[in-house]
Amino acid sequence: MKFDELDKKMRIYETANDHRVLPGIYMVARIDGRCFTALTRDRHRFEAPYDARFRDMMIETVKHLMQCGFKVLYGYTQSDEISLLFDLNENSFDRKERKFNSILAAEASAKFSLELADVAAFDCRISQLPGRQLVIDYFRWRNEDAHRNALNAHCYWSLRKDGVSPKDAAAELAGKSTAEKNEFLFQRGVNFNDLPAWQKRGTGVYWETYLKDGENPVTGECVQASRNRLKVDLDLPMKERYSDFIGEFVPACLPEIDG
Repeated sequence: MKFDELDKKMRIYETANDHRVLPGIYMVARIDGRCFTALTRDRHRFEAPYDARFRDMMIETVKHLMQCGFKVLYGYTQSDEISLLFDLNENSFDRKERKFNSILAAEASAKFSLELADVAAFDCRISQLPGRQLVIDYFRWRNEDAHRNALNAHCYWSLRKDGVSPKDAAAELAGKSTAEKNEFLFQRGVNFNDLPAWQKRGTGVYWETYLKDGENPVTGECVQASRNRLKVDLDLPMKERYSDFIGEFVPACLPEIDG
Protein backbone atom coordinates (compact mmCIF):
# COMPACT_ATOMS: atom_id res chain seq x y z
CA MET A 1 0.00 0.00 0.00
CA LYS A 2 1.35 3.42 -0.96
CA PHE A 3 1.99 5.94 1.78
CA ASP A 4 -0.75 8.34 0.62
CA GLU A 5 -3.30 5.54 0.70
CA LEU A 6 -2.11 4.37 4.12
CA ASP A 7 -2.16 7.94 5.45
CA LYS A 8 -5.72 8.51 4.24
CA LYS A 9 -6.85 5.18 5.69
CA MET A 10 -5.37 5.71 9.16
CA ARG A 11 -6.25 9.40 9.62
CA ILE A 12 -9.93 8.48 9.72
CA TYR A 13 -9.33 6.91 13.13
CA GLU A 14 -7.68 10.10 14.42
CA THR A 15 -10.37 12.46 13.20
CA ALA A 16 -13.54 10.44 13.86
CA ASN A 17 -14.29 12.62 16.89
CA ASP A 18 -13.31 15.97 15.42
CA HIS A 19 -16.23 17.97 16.76
CA ARG A 20 -16.10 21.69 15.99
CA VAL A 21 -17.61 24.50 18.01
CA LEU A 22 -20.13 26.26 15.79
CA PRO A 23 -19.60 29.88 14.75
CA GLY A 24 -21.33 32.38 16.99
CA ILE A 25 -20.99 30.15 20.07
CA TYR A 26 -18.93 31.41 22.99
CA MET A 27 -16.17 29.11 24.19
CA VAL A 28 -15.02 28.90 27.79
CA ALA A 29 -12.28 26.47 28.79
CA ARG A 30 -12.08 25.05 32.31
CA ILE A 31 -8.69 23.64 33.19
CA ASP A 32 -8.39 21.65 36.42
CA GLY A 33 -5.42 20.30 38.32
CA ARG A 34 -5.15 16.50 38.49
CA CYS A 35 -4.46 14.97 41.91
CA PHE A 36 -3.51 18.38 43.28
CA THR A 37 -4.53 17.52 46.84
CA ALA A 38 -1.66 15.06 47.16
CA LEU A 39 0.66 17.37 45.21
CA THR A 40 0.08 20.44 47.37
CA ARG A 41 -0.54 18.80 50.75
CA ASP A 42 1.78 15.80 50.83
CA ARG A 43 4.64 16.54 48.44
CA HIS A 44 5.05 20.29 48.75
CA ARG A 45 3.21 21.12 51.97
CA PHE A 46 1.72 24.43 50.93
CA GLU A 47 0.09 26.38 53.73
CA ALA A 48 -3.55 25.40 54.29
CA PRO A 49 -6.13 26.47 53.45
CA TYR A 50 -4.50 29.08 51.17
CA ASP A 51 -0.94 29.81 50.15
CA ALA A 52 0.10 32.93 48.23
CA ARG A 53 2.93 30.99 46.56
CA PHE A 54 0.47 28.52 45.05
CA ARG A 55 -1.84 31.38 44.04
CA ASP A 56 1.02 33.10 42.20
CA MET A 57 1.93 29.90 40.36
CA MET A 58 -1.65 29.59 39.18
CA ILE A 59 -1.69 33.23 38.09
CA GLU A 60 1.49 32.76 36.07
CA THR A 61 -0.13 29.74 34.43
CA VAL A 62 -3.19 31.80 33.51
CA LYS A 63 -1.01 34.52 32.03
CA HIS A 64 0.87 31.93 29.98
CA LEU A 65 -2.37 30.46 28.64
CA MET A 66 -3.56 33.91 27.62
CA GLN A 67 -0.41 34.37 25.52
CA CYS A 68 0.14 30.93 24.00
CA GLY A 69 -1.57 31.47 20.67
CA PHE A 70 -5.27 31.86 21.42
CA LYS A 71 -7.20 35.12 21.74
CA VAL A 72 -8.36 35.02 25.35
CA LEU A 73 -10.36 37.95 26.71
CA TYR A 74 -10.53 37.01 30.36
CA GLY A 75 -8.85 34.50 32.64
CA TYR A 76 -9.99 33.45 36.09
CA THR A 77 -8.45 31.19 38.70
CA GLN A 78 -9.51 29.85 42.07
CA SER A 79 -7.99 26.94 43.94
CA ASP A 80 -6.46 24.58 41.31
CA GLU A 81 -8.78 25.54 38.45
CA ILE A 82 -8.59 28.06 35.60
CA SER A 83 -11.35 29.38 33.34
CA LEU A 84 -10.67 31.16 30.05
CA LEU A 85 -13.09 33.17 27.93
CA PHE A 86 -12.15 33.16 24.24
CA ASP A 87 -12.91 35.86 21.74
CA LEU A 88 -16.13 35.00 19.92
CA ASN A 89 -14.25 34.93 16.62
CA GLU A 90 -11.40 32.70 17.83
CA ASN A 91 -10.92 30.24 14.98
CA SER A 92 -7.70 28.40 15.76
CA PHE A 93 -7.64 24.79 14.50
CA ASP A 94 -11.03 25.37 12.89
CA ARG A 95 -12.51 25.41 16.42
CA LYS A 96 -11.84 21.69 16.93
CA GLU A 97 -12.58 20.82 20.55
CA ARG A 98 -9.93 18.15 20.85
CA LYS A 99 -7.21 20.60 19.80
CA PHE A 100 -8.27 23.19 22.36
CA ASN A 101 -8.54 20.59 25.10
CA SER A 102 -5.22 18.89 24.41
CA ILE A 103 -3.19 22.06 23.83
CA LEU A 104 -4.55 23.97 26.82
CA ALA A 105 -4.09 21.01 29.16
CA ALA A 106 -0.54 20.53 27.89
CA GLU A 107 0.39 24.23 28.10
CA ALA A 108 -1.02 24.52 31.63
CA SER A 109 0.75 21.35 32.77
CA ALA A 110 4.08 22.47 31.32
CA LYS A 111 3.94 26.00 32.72
CA PHE A 112 2.81 25.02 36.20
CA SER A 113 5.41 22.24 36.35
CA LEU A 114 8.12 24.77 35.57
CA GLU A 115 6.80 27.11 38.27
CA LEU A 116 6.63 24.29 40.82
CA ALA A 117 9.82 22.50 39.74
CA ASP A 118 7.88 19.24 39.86
CA VAL A 119 5.56 17.32 37.58
CA ALA A 120 1.96 18.58 37.60
CA ALA A 121 -0.91 17.77 35.26
CA PHE A 122 -4.15 19.45 34.23
CA ASP A 123 -7.19 18.35 32.27
CA CYS A 124 -9.38 20.60 30.14
CA ARG A 125 -12.96 20.78 28.90
CA ILE A 126 -14.73 23.31 26.70
CA SER A 127 -18.14 24.77 27.54
CA GLN A 128 -20.09 25.85 24.46
CA LEU A 129 -22.32 28.73 25.52
CA PRO A 130 -24.88 29.98 22.98
CA GLY A 131 -25.66 33.29 24.66
CA ARG A 132 -24.04 36.24 26.42
CA GLN A 133 -25.96 35.71 29.65
CA LEU A 134 -24.71 32.13 29.89
CA VAL A 135 -21.13 33.40 29.77
CA ILE A 136 -21.88 35.80 32.60
CA ASP A 137 -23.64 33.03 34.53
CA TYR A 138 -20.67 30.69 34.04
CA PHE A 139 -18.18 33.09 35.62
CA ARG A 140 -20.68 34.07 38.31
CA TRP A 141 -20.96 30.34 39.12
CA ARG A 142 -17.20 29.93 39.50
CA ASN A 143 -16.94 33.15 41.54
CA GLU A 144 -19.62 31.98 43.98
CA ASP A 145 -18.07 28.51 44.10
CA ALA A 146 -14.83 30.16 45.23
CA HIS A 147 -16.71 31.91 48.04
CA ARG A 148 -18.35 28.68 49.21
CA ASN A 149 -15.06 26.77 49.05
CA ALA A 150 -13.23 29.45 51.01
CA LEU A 151 -15.75 29.40 53.83
CA ASN A 152 -15.67 25.61 54.03
CA ALA A 153 -11.88 25.47 53.82
CA HIS A 154 -11.30 28.01 56.60
CA CYS A 155 -13.75 26.19 58.88
CA TYR A 156 -12.26 22.78 58.13
CA TRP A 157 -8.64 23.83 58.59
CA SER A 158 -9.46 25.75 61.75
CA LEU A 159 -10.49 22.41 63.25
CA ARG A 160 -7.63 20.46 61.72
CA LYS A 161 -5.06 22.86 63.16
CA ASP A 162 -6.61 22.22 66.57
CA GLY A 163 -5.82 18.54 66.18
CA VAL A 164 -9.25 17.36 65.00
CA SER A 165 -9.06 14.41 62.61
CA PRO A 166 -10.15 14.85 58.96
CA LYS A 167 -13.19 12.63 59.51
CA ASP A 168 -14.32 14.41 62.69
CA ALA A 169 -13.73 17.87 61.17
CA ALA A 170 -15.90 17.02 58.18
CA ALA A 171 -18.59 15.57 60.46
CA GLU A 172 -18.67 18.64 62.70
CA LEU A 173 -19.25 20.95 59.73
CA ALA A 174 -21.78 18.73 57.96
CA GLY A 175 -25.19 20.36 57.73
CA LYS A 176 -24.08 23.78 59.01
CA SER A 177 -25.55 26.77 57.19
CA THR A 178 -23.49 29.61 55.78
CA ALA A 179 -24.46 31.80 58.73
CA GLU A 180 -23.46 29.07 61.17
CA LYS A 181 -20.08 28.64 59.51
CA ASN A 182 -19.46 32.38 59.64
CA GLU A 183 -20.33 32.38 63.33
CA PHE A 184 -18.15 29.30 63.88
CA LEU A 185 -15.14 31.21 62.50
CA PHE A 186 -16.04 34.39 64.36
CA GLN A 187 -16.05 32.53 67.65
CA ARG A 188 -12.53 31.38 66.80
CA GLY A 189 -11.35 34.93 66.17
CA VAL A 190 -11.73 34.98 62.36
CA ASN A 191 -14.02 37.46 60.63
CA PHE A 192 -14.62 35.84 57.24
CA ASN A 193 -15.45 39.22 55.68
CA ASP A 194 -11.96 40.48 56.54
CA LEU A 195 -10.11 37.67 54.75
CA PRO A 196 -8.31 38.54 51.47
CA ALA A 197 -10.67 38.94 48.52
CA TRP A 198 -8.63 36.58 46.32
CA GLN A 199 -9.32 33.72 48.72
CA LYS A 200 -13.08 34.34 48.71
CA ARG A 201 -13.62 35.36 45.07
CA GLY A 202 -10.67 34.08 43.05
CA THR A 203 -8.37 36.11 40.82
CA GLY A 204 -9.05 37.69 37.44
CA VAL A 205 -6.56 38.33 34.64
CA TYR A 206 -7.41 40.55 31.69
CA TRP A 207 -5.92 42.89 29.13
CA GLU A 208 -5.52 46.60 29.79
CA THR A 209 -4.28 49.39 27.55
CA TYR A 210 -1.54 51.71 28.72
CA LEU A 211 0.64 54.46 27.24
CA LYS A 212 4.34 53.83 26.84
CA ASP A 213 6.84 56.64 26.38
CA GLY A 214 9.06 56.41 23.33
CA GLU A 215 10.96 58.41 20.74
CA ASN A 216 10.14 59.09 17.13
CA PRO A 217 13.15 57.64 15.26
CA VAL A 218 12.82 60.24 12.52
CA THR A 219 12.21 63.47 14.42
CA GLY A 220 13.65 62.51 17.79
CA GLU A 221 10.49 63.80 19.47
CA CYS A 222 9.09 62.17 22.56
CA VAL A 223 5.91 60.23 21.75
CA GLN A 224 3.51 57.92 23.51
CA ALA A 225 2.40 54.65 22.06
CA SER A 226 -0.61 52.57 23.11
CA ARG A 227 0.26 49.06 24.32
CA ASN A 228 -1.60 46.14 25.89
CA ARG A 229 -0.58 44.21 28.97
CA LEU A 230 -2.10 41.70 31.33
CA LYS A 231 -3.55 42.97 34.58
CA VAL A 232 -3.93 40.73 37.62
CA ASP A 233 -6.97 41.61 39.73
CA LEU A 234 -6.88 40.27 43.30
CA ASP A 235 -9.92 42.25 44.40
CA LEU A 236 -12.77 41.10 42.18
CA PRO A 237 -16.32 42.26 42.91
CA MET A 238 -19.01 39.75 43.83
CA LYS A 239 -22.63 38.94 43.07
CA GLU A 240 -24.36 41.42 40.71
CA ARG A 241 -21.32 43.65 40.54
CA TYR A 242 -19.28 40.69 39.32
CA SER A 243 -21.93 39.90 36.70
CA ASP A 244 -21.68 43.48 35.44
CA PHE A 245 -17.89 43.23 35.47
CA ILE A 246 -17.91 40.05 33.35
CA GLY A 247 -20.41 41.64 30.98
CA GLU A 248 -17.73 44.14 29.97
CA PHE A 249 -15.75 41.33 28.35
CA VAL A 250 -18.69 39.87 26.42
CA PRO A 251 -20.10 41.58 23.31
CA ALA A 252 -23.64 42.84 23.83
CA CYS A 253 -24.79 41.19 20.62
CA LEU A 254 -23.56 38.48 18.26
CA PRO A 255 -21.94 39.47 14.98
CA GLU A 256 -23.65 38.30 11.84
CA ILE A 257 -22.43 34.91 10.67
CA ASP A 258 -21.41 34.73 7.03
CA GLY A 259 -23.53 32.30 5.05
